[in-house]
Amino acid sequence: MNTELSSFAARLRAMISNRQPATGNRQFPELALELFPLQFKCNPAYRKICEARRLTPQAVGHWTEIPAVPAGAFKELELTSLTPDGRTAVFHSSGTTEQKPSRHFHSAESLAVYEASLWECFRPHVLGNLKSQISNLKLLCLTPPPDQAPHSSLVHMFEIIRRNISAPEHCFAGRNSANGWDLDFDAALGAMKSSIANRQSSILLGTAFSFVHLLDHLAENNLRLQLPPGSLVMETGGYKNRSRAMPKAELHALITERLGVPPESIICEYGMSELSSQAYDTGARGLGREALGDNPPRRFHFPPWSRVQIVSPETGREVADGEAGLIRVFDLANVFSVAAIQTEDLGIRRGDGFELVGRAQLAEPRGCSLMTA
Repeated sequence: MNTELSSFAARLRAMISNRQPATGNRQFPELALELFPLQFKCNPAYRKICEARRLTPQAVGHWTEIPAVPAGAFKELELTSLTPDGRTAVFHSSGTTEQKPSRHFHSAESLAVYEASLWECFRPHVLGNLKSQISNLKLLCLTPPPDQAPHSSLVHMFEIIRRNISAPEHCFAGRNSANGWDLDFDAALGAMKSSIANRQSSILLGTAFSFVHLLDHLAENNLRLQLPPGSLVMETGGYKNRSRAMPKAELHALITERLGVPPESIICEYGMSELSSQAYDTGARGLGREALGDNPPRRFHFPPWSRVQIVSPETGREVADGEAGLIRVFDLANVFSVAAIQTEDLGIRRGDGFELVGRAQLAEPRGCSLMTA
């Protein structure tokens, strides 16, 4: 294990976990320019990409010049600084079965940074909106449990959330099947009805296609639930051809209709298996209904230890505010892989955040992409 990368990972994890403003506008560039030479030195596949572009540490003077790797490269290359015997876990992208998955390798050290990052992203954006104590929270995850999906970064994320709020292990209502992930409808309905009977606020976590399956089941059985006040839904989009796709506004309207969760309590998350940090939308929260209209804006923000750019696919340069382009993410929490990732997702630049548009044309459907709002 490279001691310089290990030292950087330990410092970054401490910054994240201690909630210090140590990755602000001044320190983020310093940290990014410190990490890039280490990844160039220790990640052979990344070094070849950088050298081919003639963008070595000596040639890069600003963090925005750090070479970004296409997300699809994780399918073909081992973009990691970890030796084979140091890889204790690997997360795969969750596209269709016909696609070759991306591979993001992890060690105990990299998972520690990933877990700190995901929790400090999730905690303020989701749990910060609860009106009840975490100890009174009913958690329901619409995915298989970790032992059935060991290569899913999303399931690992949900498991870390479960541990941190001390929820029971049986809160996972999904299961593996020949078609991928299915829902155990009896388990899901039982958990929600128990929450209603005990007047216990719930938080439901799942992909867009899992919510479609749940909502279709409720409609087929003419069921409507009214989850207790303070309940929240977090959906991380992606249909992966596993359900009918629908516009986000329609999906959220059905969640409100069938589960009784108001629009301002539906939160969207944007993440990828190739990243270690997630972006959350500001959605309808904190806005008066008169300012929202029928389709409130969904503007996403990454945490302070990440940056996002919306770049022109023609020039690779950042677009102006209000213009559309490809989403490029610089994630310092990707210590042992590559910090700069060029996605195949389209967004509209909105200040230091972005609105998600969808997948670029000709790009493969991604499991963790979100549909257009």
